[in-house]
Amino acid sequence: MIAIIDYGMGNLRSVAKGFEKMGFKAEVTSDAQVLEKASGVVLPGVGAFSDAMNNLRARGLVDAIHNVIAAGKPFLGICLGLQLLFESSEEWGTTRGLAVFPGLVRRLPPGLKIPHMGWNTLSYKKSCPIFQGIPEHAAFYFVHSYYVEPADPELTVVTTEYGMEFTSVAAKDNVCGIQFHPEKSSALGLRILDNFGRLVEKC
Repeated sequence: MIAIIDYGMGNLRSVAKGFEKMGFKAEVTSDAQVLEKASGVVLPGVGAFSDAMNNLRARGLVDAIHNVIAAGKPFLGICLGLQLLFESSEEWGTTRGLAVFPGLVRRLPPGLKIPHMGWNTLSYKKSCPIFQGIPEHAAFYFVHSYYVEPADPELTVVTTEYGMEFTSVAAKDNVCGIQFHPEKSSALGLRILDNFGRLVEKC
């Protein structure tokens, strides 16, 4: 079973329906025990970084997330879920994140239309299992005003251009975070969910 973390923010049912469409059982939950028993976990999210961290703490989910990752289970962060994996964000001051990855979350530079909204393409820096079968420069749907800046360049798997080159996918070991929304990205987005589901099945 794939657990989708419910902390009051994000397109939870859309993500769950995407997995179900690809034949995987997905459960939306805010129960830490359910998360730790799941075979794979997804952290989606839309909204403010500080609100998200406050909600995760209030529901007792921060330790559960770290336990799942430490256990080596496949873990996928989507949009805000990618950003929460980093040490801190400069959104509305400085807010500490989950600190799974070293680095910061910064606002897109001035002069650009913000949020970055719509279809944009990917440039691979290295291979990643959840992108199996997806060609370079494939387009996915983005909605965000902030981007991640990894302290370790080895974390960057994919970049995207929007007035600058930014990390749109970061990954290490069993953890992967993506800035775009696969559940809004048509057939290729479903392919990413399918690839993640297959990784979960292998564990």
